[in-house]
Amino acid sequence: MKTSLINFVLFQLGWLACVISAAKQQPLIGAVIASLIIVLHVWRAKVPGSEVKLIGLAVLIGLAWDSVLVWQGVLVYSTGMWLPFLAPYWIIMMWALFATTLNVSLRWLKGKFLYAVTFGAIGGPLAYYAGQRLGAVEFSETYLALGALFVGWAVFTPLLMVLSERFDGYIQARA
Repeated sequence: MKTSLINFVLFQLGWLACVISAAKQQPLIGAVIASLIIVLHVWRAKVPGSEVKLIGLAVLIGLAWDSVLVWQGVLVYSTGMWLPFLAPYWIIMMWALFATTLNVSLRWLKGKFLYAVTFGAIGGPLAYYAGQRLGAVEFSETYLALGALFVGWAVFTPLLMVLSERFDGYIQARA
């Protein structure tokens, strides 16, 4: 099977594991599954150190952004919280999972700023909305939450794509 398809499927499986286990009040299960997917991704990389750096940067961005949304009461999580003002660990694992797609299945977004903005502005809020519908997160006010997620993901997706160009552990041979 093609690497980008495997990457996409593994991301989806990890996303579902995190969301469903969090909704069932057992977030550690999803976090462990996500960790295994991330380890496999790094292990398969041509330059593992670059992927680790990219994942680390995505985790820092995700921790900061989602924690602001938690701190402001925009997003409410009932499980996996280390501290009441920080994003739960399972959502941070999902940021790490997302980072595993940047140099593989989302490689097509590199250098396409407007596509990255659009992809993030639509995909980010849709993912959180799906998580909300599955019971993993609550929105204090739906339109406020979706608006904040729209803006955040419209900014962070192109930023992460730029970082993925710098930290590309799946470097493809240039013609």
